[in-house]
Amino acid sequence: MTELASFIAGLPKAELHVHHVGSASPRIVAELAARHEGRSPVPADPAALADYFAFRDFPHFIEVYLTVVDLIRDAGDVRMLTYEIGRELGRQQVRYAELTVTPYSSTHRGIPAPAFVEAIEDARVGAAADFGVELRWCFDIPGEAGLPAAEETLRIALDERPDGLVSFGLGGPEAGVDRPAFKPYFDKARAAGLHSVPHAGETTGPETVWAALRDLGAERIGHGIASARDPELTAYLAEHQIPLEVCPTSNVRTRAVASLAEHPLPALVAAGVPVTINSDDPPMFGTTLEEEYAVAARLLNLDAAGVADLARAAVTASFLPAAGKSGMLAEIDAYVAAQSA
Repeated sequence: MTELASFIAGLPKAELHVHHVGSASPRIVAELAARHEGRSPVPADPAALADYFAFRDFPHFIEVYLTVVDLIRDAGDVRMLTYEIGRELGRQQVRYAELTVTPYSSTHRGIPAPAFVEAIEDARVGAAADFGVELRWCFDIPGEAGLPAAEETLRIALDERPDGLVSFGLGGPEAGVDRPAFKPYFDKARAAGLHSVPHAGETTGPETVWAALRDLGAERIGHGIASARDPELTAYLAEHQIPLEVCPTSNVRTRAVASLAEHPLPALVAAGVPVTINSDDPPMFGTTLEEEYAVAARLLNLDAAGVADLARAAVTASFLPAAGKSGMLAEIDAYVAAQSA
């Protein structure tokens, strides 16, 4: 392990853009597939999953992603998945994570909303106790399912209101999914005190980011990499310090970006746009948050001090209360000081 990789491995971190089902490790996916063997195209052999997760393009990624979603059949599956995500995040020294959860995908498949919420909350408490990671939820509308999914996601968010819920999002394909149509649901979520964190500008252009800002009141943008094509937009993001949740390997694996060498992360940073580094759907993309920090370090030519600044940026952009942010920032500072001694 290189010196910088070792530094990254021990660095206390926060992650702000990581999907619930998309975080299922090969071991967990294979275990779920074995439970439902014969009823799913997902391989029950962990070694076969790398080929299964070779995505032709973003629509193919969504198609494959939904086959994994379909493996989550009951509240026990939900609890196991969530707890195991906590284990993996804790292994990477992630102290705090805002997990993008799509309850509609589970309730639509027959898991009652109260049981779903109870399962993720039980796992959240367990993960904090056993792995030292604090999980919070972004309840996410699957855009491809339309306004009925928005209605149901909002209802679950407001009626069940788990203790870990902090934000409201919109994911899935961007093309053909009109951001302004979801404005009433985001208005109600924000009125109830939830933060707005829609995906935008991943596979479409800057206009999707503008719509997320103007119509959905976005406080952070999921991905947002297309912003680099619009100087007015990057200036706006920089002026208002609206962070982007950047996931470099994800963007290459879904063909949103042709290669890491062409990734707009350096241009965004040069324009003064706040960025955080995240893993999105790490096992599906063959990555980890540690690896994404290493990728960002290469793209931005960072040393250990620069990598620590990335960790601080994630804490600052998070929805942790002020005391939680101060505590995490102090822990990062202490780690840096100890490594420098």
